[in-house]
Amino acid sequence: MNAIDREVPKDLDIHLVMDNYGTHKTAKVRAWFAARPRYHVHFTPTSASWINLVERFFALISGRWIKRNSHRSTRELEASIKDYLATYNDDPKPFVWRKTADQIIESIARLSDKLNNKTNFC
Repeated sequence: MNAIDREVPKDLDIHLVMDNYGTHKTAKVRAWFAARPRYHVHFTPTSASWINLVERFFALISGRWIKRNSHRSTRELEASIKDYLATYNDDPKPFVWRKTADQIIESIARLSDKLNNKTNFC
């Protein structure tokens, strides 16, 4: 955060999108942001669907690259990740939602019905 603060021109506001993880809400972090009013923090809703895509990308890089290579230091790991990203970005494959919001809601409703029916038999 200090690097971002140094690099971004002082006349620009900075908007950060963060998950709801508790460490972002500690007194020390809140004090840091309070001292820098150009920062605007936006927290994603718990279980935000687009976060699932970000987590999927991390799973992809972990399975296809990090776990298949040997890293003797944090510096080597960081360089390896940057190599993967450069390779991936040469021919990117975007994550695409395969279902509409209505299909997802219908699926959840079916699951809910099944769960409710199972609990009625207990």
